[in-house]
Amino acid sequence: MSRPQQPLARHPRTERRIRTVSEVNGAARLLIEENLGRVWIEGEVSNFSRPGSGHWYFSLRDRSAQISCAMFASRNRFVRAPFGNGITVIVRARLSVYEARGQFQAIVEHVEPAGEGALRAAFEQIKASLAAEGLFASDRKQPLPAFPRHLALISSPSGAAPRDVLAVLRRRFPCLRVTWFHVSVQGDEAPGQIITALDRAERMRSRPDAIILTRGGGSLEDLWAFNTEAVVRRVATATIPVVSAVGHETDVTLCDFVADQRAATPTAAAELATPDQGDLGRRIDRLERTFEFQANARLRSFLQSFSSVARRLVHPGRSVEQWMQRTDELTLRLQRGMTARLGAAATALEHRSRLLHGASPRRRIDRLAPQLQQVKQRLRGAMTRRLADATARSDSSARALHAVSPLQTLGRGYAIVAQGEGKWGSPVSSVEQVATGERIRAHVADGTMEATVTGKEHRQIGEET
Repeated sequence: MSRPQQPLARHPRTERRIRTVSEVNGAARLLIEENLGRVWIEGEVSNFSRPGSGHWYFSLRDRSAQISCAMFASRNRFVRAPFGNGITVIVRARLSVYEARGQFQAIVEHVEPAGEGALRAAFEQIKASLAAEGLFASDRKQPLPAFPRHLALISSPSGAAPRDVLAVLRRRFPCLRVTWFHVSVQGDEAPGQIITALDRAERMRSRPDAIILTRGGGSLEDLWAFNTEAVVRRVATATIPVVSAVGHETDVTLCDFVADQRAATPTAAAELATPDQGDLGRRIDRLERTFEFQANARLRSFLQSFSSVARRLVHPGRSVEQWMQRTDELTLRLQRGMTARLGAAATALEHRSRLLHGASPRRRIDRLAPQLQQVKQRLRGAMTRRLADATARSDSSARALHAVSPLQTLGRGYAIVAQGEGKWGSPVSSVEQVATGERIRAHVADGTMEATVTGKEHRQIGEET
């Protein structure tokens, strides 16, 4: 660690700024770390040493230069490829300065064989393309079921990873049904077999609730089947939630980005996909205790309420006796009341019968019958007289009408002169109503005659002819 920087000392004569070695090394370390950061370096390993602490110290060199490197035990334990002097590797490192010696060095975080450089470039290119399409978006991911009944395992039939998964599943959730699809997880045939296994899982009559895609660790080339674009796209479009558990914790594949869940190890995948029967048992025990406590509390409350009500509750037998007695009492009162009401009603009925008999119209009818007979006789006499008088008046009117009847006049030699159409036409009362040559009719007592006006002579009314 660097020492705290001290105020610059000033020479009493020259005003020069003097720093300590620690200050200079510390400033150099900060300058390098802040400006250079992490880099990828390719070179040949030399001067490799591994002390009892487990840390690795070595140099990377090319034809004209070398750089000191350190890789601490927390990182180098994940390196699976052979490592030692004379091996060409690619490392991801953080550039710094070892202040105690003032030595420029690289703190290595990741090591891979040098031949993986092309694969790493292809990895980054495919990753950028799929990310641009949104296949890594979190909103596309499906949740894992809380209590799966059927699980599909896609892995090699000979690897240790699937057996670790099965061991954890048997321990955590032994009632789970597991379908193991045997596939190659490395080589040219692996991508096609993985895609076929995913298709078969989705076509099963009893579809799995989740899929675990797993294999053990290896180099980037070993894991490349899980970085091929076809496999990654098929995992992204799976309709069943997929857990990706490829390699160890430091291994990252593109399937990890598109899967619904990424597990650091195969055993972690089994733990993600299933509940723990021990935890479930303890949870059920807690729920049982809670239910028992609440049930007992409610039962005690019911018992207290029942006791309180029971103390206020009268025995049914005594209640029945009281109601029987009350019924008899009410029956007697009802009988007495009905008898009294019936007696009063009979008395009132008898009184009203006497009043009705006394007010009967029969006596009055008998008393008025002679008067009615007399009225009938007088009415018949009056009607007879009125009818005779009416008959006499009618005969007199008929004689008067006959005397003034036109027919009676016609019988004495007179005629009615008429013009126009119709049976009788219109009576002519003046010579002004007709014209010479006009045809007219003359009605006499026994018929009608037709004539033609040949001439007219005017005469004043009252003038003698």
